Amino acid sequence: MSAELEELYREVILDHSRNPQGKGDPTTAAHTHHELNPSCGDEITMGVTVGEDGRITRLVWDGQGCSISMASASVMADMLAEASKAEALERIEEFRTMLRSRGAGEPPESLEDAAAFQGVAKYVMRIKCAMLGWVALEACLNQTA
Repeated sequence: MSAELEELYREVILDHSRNPQGKGDPTTAAHTHHELNPSCGDEITMGVTVGEDGRITRLVWDGQGCSISMASASVMADMLAEASKAEALERIEEFRTMLRSRGAGEPPESLEDAAAFQGVAKYVMRIKCAMLGWVALEACLNQTA
């Protein structure tokens, strides 16, 4: 990865950490799920409502933790706020695969700003931080019909 791309990715993470998207009261959604990363203490509660058409109509989260976990939840919320359940589950799996790659290869374009977390894949202890919100969203979506 070029130094310019790494800097751009760093800026995306910092921007989302400072100005989180989708942050609010998860209990206002139909399905909620709480995730905790016991190794560092990061935690997040995700709330999701899926409409009759299978699209996410509400995606809101609240949590506390490191800039990686909070920025990752923000990017995810921004990217998937109006996605279909199937699209969201596909993006979650793509994100998981990217983080398991140890930073090898190019992330799929479908991950949009979430590709900024590719560098995190090199740091095993940080992968759980980046995945926290995504795992919570996956659990919420699995509660829906």
